[in-house]
Amino acid sequence: MMRRPVVTGTLLFGAAMAALLFLRLLPLSAGVVRLPGPDVALCLAMAWVLRRPDQLAAPVIALAFLVQDILLFHPLGLWPAIVLLGTETARLREGRWRDQPFMVEWLRIATLIGLMMLAYRIVQVLFMMPVPALGQVILHFIATVAAYPLVVLAARFLLGLRPAMPLDVDMTGAAR
Repeated sequence: MMRRPVVTGTLLFGAAMAALLFLRLLPLSAGVVRLPGPDVALCLAMAWVLRRPDQLAAPVIALAFLVQDILLFHPLGLWPAIVLLGTETARLREGRWRDQPFMVEWLRIATLIGLMMLAYRIVQVLFMMPVPALGQVILHFIATVAAYPLVVLAARFLLGLRPAMPLDVDMTGAAR
């Protein structure tokens, strides 16, 4: 049986991802070429896994990004698999990263996001898929890393996503 915080966290994450996907699907720019924006969904998933890893299961993350791939016509399953590997890597290190300053977390997340985007690009090249221009990918990376603190702040105040408090952590260091 699932606990109430897990169900609440899953529903809240699903609703936030649906809202972000809805905003991405809106036709806000009529044919105007612009700079690539941040991947706010990735930032939210990383922030959630580092703050409340007990509230968000891996299949929920994979499903959310798979739906995003389907609706945005991206290569099916490639980015969700990479995001799942990245978020689970962060989840495994959450206990050690919990007491670090935010700047250290931001640097680690930037490195992890960079490695995820590099892996995505390498797989695209290996399987001869269409590859976006390197400049666009670099700008997308910079925008995503720059948006991470804003997403963490918004998640805290809009979604109530706070780090696990000492009373929420059991003797093994895992969040309850």
